[in-house]
Amino acid sequence: MKSTLDQIKDIKNHGYTLDFSTVFNNAFENYKKIALYAGLILLVFSILFGILGSVLLAVIFGVEKLNNPAFFSIKPAHLSSLQLVYYIGGTILFSAILSPFGAGFLKMAYCADRDQEFNVSTIFTYYKSSHFLQIFLATAIISLFSVSISTFLEIQNLNLLGIVVSLMISFFTFLTIPLIVFGNLKAVDAITSSCILISKQPIVLLGLMITIVAALIIGFMALFIGILFTVPLSYSMTYAIYYAIFKNEKEDPIDSIGQSDLE
Repeated sequence: MKSTLDQIKDIKNHGYTLDFSTVFNNAFENYKKIALYAGLILLVFSILFGILGSVLLAVIFGVEKLNNPAFFSIKPAHLSSLQLVYYIGGTILFSAILSPFGAGFLKMAYCADRDQEFNVSTIFTYYKSSHFLQIFLATAIISLFSVSISTFLEIQNLNLLGIVVSLMISFFTFLTIPLIVFGNLKAVDAITSSCILISKQPIVLLGLMITIVAALIIGFMALFIGILFTVPLSYSMTYAIYYAIFKNEKEDPIDSIGQSDLE
């Protein structure tokens, strides 16, 4: 079987087909299997992360500043050069550290698609996997470009352009993590490969992403907590898109004997 990079070379030269309805239906069927479990996990860990984040901010900046609403509306344009470095660096580090957590939902989608058992520990699969470093590096690189550019544009009072650039970067790199965890690519290869794959079917993929955004908006309107149960749809969709592109056959249980669950 061809390697992922070889398949991407073929796609770069010849493109690939992607059917909107097939991918959406596959994603929704997968979502139904993980929605409740993943939503509850997000709810619990959102509360835990919120408490931890509040405690850290209180320790670093003091409770008085946290009680001041202006503290949470600080704009990059009002920060010094050193504070900007801390701001960008902190954002990148935070995103990179949490990225394996998000990748765990892709693992959950993978297990659900193959009717394999999954549990809370599935979410932490890639923190103890050989893929951890590549996930961390890829997220750090993407965040560096996105945050640096958007921050620069915001300082220039081009906030809308900064948002557009950030969304474009997110769109063209959203297949990076599945390319690492399912395709075994290195960070830079995964980023460049994601851009190639997205550029070959931008209209269909954009349409699929818009459906995700619509679902998230509906979830947000449902007393906000609903968004926690619609977020898993984004992971099911990403998983479905990846396997629609590469059209990998589902693994035979006999063939998987002896293989690591972390692969």
